[in-house]
Amino acid sequence: MIASDFNFRMTNYFMSFTDKNEKVSVSFEFFPPADLSKADNFWDSVENLAKLQPDFISLTYGAGGSTRERSLEILKRLVADTSLTPVAHLTCVAVSKDEANEMARQFHEIGIRRLVVLRGDPPEGDNLSTVHPDGYANATEFMHGLNKIADFDMSVAAYPEIHPESPNMEHEIEVLKQKVDAGARRFITQFFFDCDVYLRFVEKARAAGIDIPIIPGILPIVNFNRVRGFAESCGASIPPWLEKLFEGVEPSSTINNMLAASVLIDQCNTLYDAGVRNFHFYTLNKSELTRAVCKTLGIQEKDTK
Repeated sequence: MIASDFNFRMTNYFMSFTDKNEKVSVSFEFFPPADLSKADNFWDSVENLAKLQPDFISLTYGAGGSTRERSLEILKRLVADTSLTPVAHLTCVAVSKDEANEMARQFHEIGIRRLVVLRGDPPEGDNLSTVHPDGYANATEFMHGLNKIADFDMSVAAYPEIHPESPNMEHEIEVLKQKVDAGARRFITQFFFDCDVYLRFVEKARAAGIDIPIIPGILPIVNFNRVRGFAESCGASIPPWLEKLFEGVEPSSTINNMLAASVLIDQCNTLYDAGVRNFHFYTLNKSELTRAVCKTLGIQEKDTK
């Protein structure tokens, strides 16, 4: 009965997506592998997801700029050897304005025109209470600085459950408005698992006069313990039903992936029905789950070779 019920639900999910004919766009986030000489799995994932013709793929920038050189090398290859639109994450924490600006110039020199602009996390062992004396205080201030360097297309972060340092939602919305005024062209949200949280957040932003895209960030559950750690660090909530669903499930196992696919499809289906047509996936450098849910969204693969 359990297997048949699962198959029935999955069939309904696939049919519900098949019945929808409005075009969906997707984008994917990757992080630089620790060793570029052993990055075959990373590039395999990029190649697999490139077949889905994403709007862009973004590459993260480690805490305090710790992946700077690896990020540059990967971005150079993406620009030179693929038809993808690469977007570079860029942070300003723990560095001077001159250092942050120089990194932006290096990105621009290799052909990067789009950025995800963030304050970022400090290097391990440091804390955010110590601001670099010559640095940008936050992402909004950083954006104003970047505007003087080049005409970057800038995406920024949004937190449907408010940033951990934000006192309330009113303050959060005010920060969003400041980012729009500084030149943000779209928001990409922190991940969430309760779609109502995202939809209420968008409603409040629209009521405040914010009209740029607010793209939901979707996190496939490859490893639930890791997801729990992410949630604790960024202030995202995990519904009790999700905790129970993955209790005792081995990460990356067949059962894990079946459950994760079901959760992903259900989440994206709910968002689609609410009018969402753009989705951003935090891939964790894995392609299988993201690729599967994109297929259910009606996105057809195209050979990129």
